[in-house]
Amino acid sequence: MKNNHNPFDKYAEDYDKWYDENEEIYKLELEAIEKFIPKPKEKKKGLEIGVGTGRFAKPLGIKYGLEPSKSMAEIAKRRGIEVYEGIAENIPFDDGSFDYVLMTTTLCFLNDPIKGLNEIKRILKPNGVVIIGMIDKNSPLGIFYESKKEKSKFYKNAKFYSLNEVLNWLKELEFKNIIYNPVKLDKNDTGSFVVIRAEK
Repeated sequence: MKNNHNPFDKYAEDYDKWYDENEEIYKLELEAIEKFIPKPKEKKKGLEIGVGTGRFAKPLGIKYGLEPSKSMAEIAKRRGIEVYEGIAENIPFDDGSFDYVLMTTTLCFLNDPIKGLNEIKRILKPNGVVIIGMIDKNSPLGIFYESKKEKSKFYKNAKFYSLNEVLNWLKELEFKNIIYNPVKLDKNDTGSFVVIRAEK
């Protein structure tokens, strides 16, 4: 992840509050991701990379999180997540440690997204699954965020990618059974938030 996660340290409470202030969007994103996450009764071991304050991990039953921001990690820990400090490009877990890995709006903060995806592949068990929630650069929301990011305390240093770019990376890294589901965040949206699922 880019070496500029300081805004997340400084504004962790503000970041967390966004989910309460934008509850409808949050619920839509959560529901979209939930369709791709193994059910708790399956007893699969999951990790969220860029777990933030645990807003997705907690309701989705993901027990482990990876997070570079100490302030964000503290809030996630209060939500019962076991948080490890680290970045996607250098994951502090052994090969084949997890059944599935989730990344929600995290890819845009990585210094080297391909290296990050390769690391995810390494820590997944055979036939393990990666689930990526992302804002498509070419969508209305992606274009809006890109145009406003200079003034954003969170997205200033983000680099958004298109759905096709990410799908191509997954194919290059030989992930298989790749499926995706664009989510409409309001009636005028064409599917700005996309959830991708791919198997090792």
